[in-house]
Amino acid sequence: MTQSTADPSGLRVGWIGTGRMGVAMAERLARAGVDLTAWNRTIAKAEPLRDHGASVSGTIADLRDRDVVFTMVSASADLEQVLLGEGGLLTDGEHVPGIVVDCSTVSTETSAAMREACEERGVDFLAAPVSGNGKVVRAGELSLVVSGPQRAYETVAHLLEHIGKSATYVGEGDTARLVKIAHNLMLGVVTQTMAEITVLVEKGGVSRHAFLEFLNNSVMGSAFTRYKSPAFVNLDYTPTFTPVLLRKDFDLGLAAARRLDVPLPVSAVTAQLVQASVGSGRVDEDFSILLDLQAAASGLELKPENVAVDDGLGAAREEDDS
Repeated sequence: MTQSTADPSGLRVGWIGTGRMGVAMAERLARAGVDLTAWNRTIAKAEPLRDHGASVSGTIADLRDRDVVFTMVSASADLEQVLLGEGGLLTDGEHVPGIVVDCSTVSTETSAAMREACEERGVDFLAAPVSGNGKVVRAGELSLVVSGPQRAYETVAHLLEHIGKSATYVGEGDTARLVKIAHNLMLGVVTQTMAEITVLVEKGGVSRHAFLEFLNNSVMGSAFTRYKSPAFVNLDYTPTFTPVLLRKDFDLGLAAARRLDVPLPVSAVTAQLVQASVGSGRVDEDFSILLDLQAAASGLELKPENVAVDDGLGAAREEDDS
């Protein structure tokens, strides 16, 4: 078991959702000495947290007496189910947590509905979507954007610091959802652009690893282009984020743009290319398969270059990606 100093705040924390991303986030809390109890639909996925001092529960009901409960689930329907479905966190009005912090990427509408349900029961609700994947979490590089009651944010801010390198408070309500969706639109656009220019230079006779080394060391490089480079160079599409999940975010982003009357021409075109990646049937691979689709459209057959590429994530490099 990992030894750690107890969290001085004394907050009792629950965690719902220990998929590849959620388990890495919860582990950071447990290793920081937080009093943590986790639940997941498939209990086995939560079991590794015991090695870091956390408890694992077989029912969500066991988390109702917690001061704070984090949720990290895949979609809007999942959030509604774990909060308001049969046996859900909020279904016993006599026993509810003080604060719910949702780190999932869900629609603004679902977030608003869950916020209302929490408020009706005297529970503060924070929307706290994240930027990163499991490897990024383990490297301590995760970013969070948070909205909701400021007093609740101030209560959990130190917990968020355990989970990632930064948490940005952007105001009341569900503004954090719009910020995260805007972020993921850029994620898709940058990846598609990266695929296009990488195919362009390879077809012109330049290796992918040489081009991406130059790009990453230039003013146009970023933490994101660097940690996507190994996948592009070696065609390792172990999923960190699937085409289906990216399509969901483009759907949410374009819907927000219609609601706010903001034209998003580049995002709209990218959304169709993301749809093509889903239509290819490769829905269990990483969305970096946009590179393969671009190569096919360009008459280029890609082969792994089998070159070691630094992803910029240091010690987390050897961990399983999420």
